[in-house]
Amino acid sequence: MKVGVDLGGSHIGLGIVDDNGKIIEKFERRLLLKDKEENNIKETIEKYIIENFLNLNNKYLITNVGIAVPGSVYDNIIEKCVNLGLKNYDLAKNLEQYIKCSIKITNDCKSAAIAESKYGALKNYKRALFLTLGTGIGGAVIINGKLLDCGKYSGSEFGHMIIQKDGLSCNCGKKGCFEKYGSIKALKDKLRKELNLDEKTSGKDIIKIIKENNNNEKINKIIEEYIENLCIGLSNLINIFEPEALGIGGSFVYYADILLEKLKKEIIEKNYLFNTRKNFLILPALLGNDAGIIGSTINREDDNK
Repeated sequence: MKVGVDLGGSHIGLGIVDDNGKIIEKFERRLLLKDKEENNIKETIEKYIIENFLNLNNKYLITNVGIAVPGSVYDNIIEKCVNLGLKNYDLAKNLEQYIKCSIKITNDCKSAAIAESKYGALKNYKRALFLTLGTGIGGAVIINGKLLDCGKYSGSEFGHMIIQKDGLSCNCGKKGCFEKYGSIKALKDKLRKELNLDEKTSGKDIIKIIKENNNNEKINKIIEEYIENLCIGLSNLINIFEPEALGIGGSFVYYADILLEKLKKEIIEKNYLFNTRKNFLILPALLGNDAGIIGSTINREDDNK
């Protein structure tokens, strides 16, 4: 059996995955700001993984561990993870004394994309884009079931393309990055601020508030602005790659029934696409927010070495 870990910018998910890509047992927890302080984040990550791994190790025969992270990975080391403030972090080495099996570190969006391509929403498409919208925005390009090979730096950092000159400051050091406008965090932060909600208000609670106040002008204006920013970023990518389908995962899947139809309608009707069409396939991740856990356990040849 395999353990998959999805380390996000605002949560950690860990689960046992069988050979058919099914999660048998799963644990999750949110990461609050105090968890992500410089002196806490590494300890929080390692303690959580070790405790739950040892828990599962008493019940299953575990052969390997895959860990999907929101950042650049090279030679099994997290080179840069701006939304968690990690740099040159050898997580695998720090876990070795507790986890006595192979540990593989991969990028979270690319792991999720591979899972969706093999088991989920993108399995019937040869050319596809996949984005995870959560704390940030991750990206992947799938061609014939494989990730686009960009060499040492795995590329597809869609969240850090600039969509607004001299815009909002991003954790990466630039201004105007797509993820500052199109991530689910960007949407939630605006809603929390407008509605005077604190950080502990969960995404689930925010979704409930949106659905119970669908005539609220303030909420609707924020959602309209968010959809517009999302369309700008996505249309740029569609115009460059011309995929058969675009899959969206991460926290977006929980908001899909609120956002997806609005997004499809606007991207077609407002003439964002260079090659106009009456329809374009935008698909929510079929594996939901579990895609990163599942994908982290899939062996693939084009991981960075």
